[in-house]
Amino acid sequence: MRRAASPRPSWWMYAAGGFLAGVLVTSAIARRPAGVALHFDAPELASERVQPSEVEVRPSLRENPAAVAPPSPASVAAPPVVSADPIEELRRRQLTLPVQGISADDIRDNFNETRGGSRRHEAIDVLAPRNTPVLAVEDGRIAKLFLSEAGGITIYQFDPTENYVYYYAHLEAYAPGLKEKDSITRGQVIGYVGTTGNAPRETPHLHFAVFKMTGEKQWWRGTALDPYRVLR
Repeated sequence: MRRAASPRPSWWMYAAGGFLAGVLVTSAIARRPAGVALHFDAPELASERVQPSEVEVRPSLRENPAAVAPPSPASVAAPPVVSADPIEELRRRQLTLPVQGISADDIRDNFNETRGGSRRHEAIDVLAPRNTPVLAVEDGRIAKLFLSEAGGITIYQFDPTENYVYYYAHLEAYAPGLKEKDSITRGQVIGYVGTTGNAPRETPHLHFAVFKMTGEKQWWRGTALDPYRVLR
């Protein structure tokens, strides 16, 4: 006996099934609590993966965030302070008097006196007998041994920091063996009192000046300071 063939589903049955599925999905979305998102998993694209070798690993920054933070003002080292008063700075050094046997009471302040009619002196004159030893006022080195029409036999000496230059003029002679670039010590004899240059022949003395040099540290250029205020 032949079994009767099962009836094929008609097109309207497929349509009804699809409509019913759509109604169920729509109903589920409508009943979803507020704030809950629906997630649909999608296959990961190989081109969108971040490979381990492509990740920038900076453990030092991760472990120590302060390593990249800008330093606070308190942690920045302050630049060295240059004295605003060079006279006071040199006074604290207690420089040796530049002529042997002369005391501070023997020094006169003639820094602002004029020479040659209008030229300011910008130095002190320390009177002493001819050939009295001239002494280095502090440690340093000989910047220049110079013979000039006005100063005669002269010495320019740098201080230890090479921020200041000491000028000794009208010398009778240099100390034996003294040379440029020589290192010298405080109190060392570097020359002798005389009258070379434009000094009066009957008045032996040391013309002594102090200059604060510029950043170029040129022995012939600087701001004149009153030696009387420094030495007294």
